[in-house]
Amino acid sequence: MTDISTELNKFMRGLRKRNPYETEFQQAVEEVVQSVLPITLDHREYRDAGILERMTEPDRIIIFRVTWEDDEGNFRANRAWRVQFNHAIGPYKGGLRFHPSVDQSILKFLGFEQTFKNSLTGLPMGGAKGGSNFNPKGRSDNEVMRFCHSLMSEMHRHIGEQVDIPAGDIGVGDREISYLFGQYMRLENRWAGVLTGKGCAFGGSAVRTEATGYGAVYFCEEMLNEAGEKLKGKRLAISGSGNVALYAAQKAMQEGARVVTLSDSDGTAFITDGLTEDQWEFVRELKEERRGRIAEFAEKFDAVEFKEGEKPWGVECDIAMPCATQNELELEHARELHKNGAIAVCEGANMPTTPEASAFFRDGKVLFAPGKAVNAGGVAVSGLERSQNAMNLSWSREKVDEKLCGIMKEIHGKCVEEGRTDGGEIDYVNGANIAGFKKVADALLGYGAV
Repeated sequence: MTDISTELNKFMRGLRKRNPYETEFQQAVEEVVQSVLPITLDHREYRDAGILERMTEPDRIIIFRVTWEDDEGNFRANRAWRVQFNHAIGPYKGGLRFHPSVDQSILKFLGFEQTFKNSLTGLPMGGAKGGSNFNPKGRSDNEVMRFCHSLMSEMHRHIGEQVDIPAGDIGVGDREISYLFGQYMRLENRWAGVLTGKGCAFGGSAVRTEATGYGAVYFCEEMLNEAGEKLKGKRLAISGSGNVALYAAQKAMQEGARVVTLSDSDGTAFITDGLTEDQWEFVRELKEERRGRIAEFAEKFDAVEFKEGEKPWGVECDIAMPCATQNELELEHARELHKNGAIAVCEGANMPTTPEASAFFRDGKVLFAPGKAVNAGGVAVSGLERSQNAMNLSWSREKVDEKLCGIMKEIHGKCVEEGRTDGGEIDYVNGANIAGFKKVADALLGYGAV
């Protein structure tokens, strides 16, 4: 009998040698390989075809300089990437991230995760990710416009509605997508559904802004229902206050849950009595329109306490939903959440839980669902936006939301089917990884040596 741990260590040694210093990418790969290695070892055709080696190597990485002019007339230069990871089941699909922390390791991890996430949706989309170490925070609209125009001047050569369809991510919202799309049209002299997350006035989809947060709550509800629990009445601790966190909070409130935290990089706002609709609207305007800090929210409302430098995980809650960034929830936070009565953790961000914290939750019988399943709602509605663009149609908000809810239920069902253990429990990490892997692996098998 083949020893799984020996084979895992052997595989990871090779991967680390090929990808030195790319710690985020190595972490993402190891989590998936732990789940799918037994299947690979049991299926000779996967081994003979080198499926794992092929799936952990990007199809290509495009790296380029972005030169732009700031408002003082100074020329600036940033680095940008597009990681086209795997298009076995459809055109490349994945967001663009603008943040100082962006580097090749982070984008490779995100592109790798996107491959499995897109597979889970059931839609024909491959995995990709891109972005730049440009920081839009504090920049004027004109500076952001000049940067986006310069970036698209190179990126337009590598994308297309049947090739690679970028979207937004951290630091890339409606404003940035609009500038990028306008420059694409100027360069290509045509209108095409080559970006998703567009404004509804020029080909965007209803519910795209809300999709990732709404989808996370839909998945969380399904997971709780499977365990004989309900979302209504539960206390929900959310990290972040960007797009995912905001709309997860809104949908959770609509479903009767009590949202007790929101945060940003400065600290956490603790909302003792639970977030109200008026408070939510204030935070939405603060973050989406004024790009302010969460501390202003606490200053505005007496029932909100801001704690500088603190994360949300020390509060008593039933459900934790990390929606900020990778590796934000560590082992010490996991222990604190468990002690304070958390029964479920749903990852709204990409890989926000460290391996040690993830293992603690899974060993401690805390319901734990990974980001590639929980936050797939955003790319699902991006896929629906592609469909609407291709047919020159615009679906109603109700229709798109219904389709989103249905896709999240199907993703949950796949995780349950592939993740149920012999003891009847459900390992959502294994379930998501295995379900996402099989579709891509079978497509690669069919193509032969490509």
